[in-house]
Amino acid sequence: MIFTLNHFWLIFSNIFMWIVIHIGISYISNKIPLNKFNPNGWLYKTKNFEKSNKIYLKFFKIKKWKKIIPDGAKIFKRGFPKSKMESYKPDYLYTFLLETCRAELAHWLQILPAGIFFLWNNWWSGVIMIIYALIINIPCIILQRYNRIRLT
Repeated sequence: MIFTLNHFWLIFSNIFMWIVIHIGISYISNKIPLNKFNPNGWLYKTKNFEKSNKIYLKFFKIKKWKKIIPDGAKIFKRGFPKSKMESYKPDYLYTFLLETCRAELAHWLQILPAGIFFLWNNWWSGVIMIIYALIINIPCIILQRYNRIRLT
């Protein structure tokens, strides 16, 4: 811990920073042109253990909780809604596929800054912030990967 804050400012700083991280990274990710995403790239490519989608259906039981994950697309004008399929036209499906890559990247990037919370929190609060980042973002990453496999 480098900075010492009283209880109010500690809580305020943590909440404020998470809002800035989530919205800021989502905003920046939304500005990346879709043609920069490759569903076959190293980050997005379907791994062998994922191909049948059994890990998502049996282990993660994704169908039980996927509907409670909020769709962040509503926050931005150019956001692409992914909560339901709006068309089965090839262009729409390909755009949806690329948008799952964009969303996955955004959620991976939202985990990375969790370490900054050690600057003003004690070590165990910093660990809680990392756990928070994982709990909030990993289900979204899982959902994007699941949807991408279904789309392909």
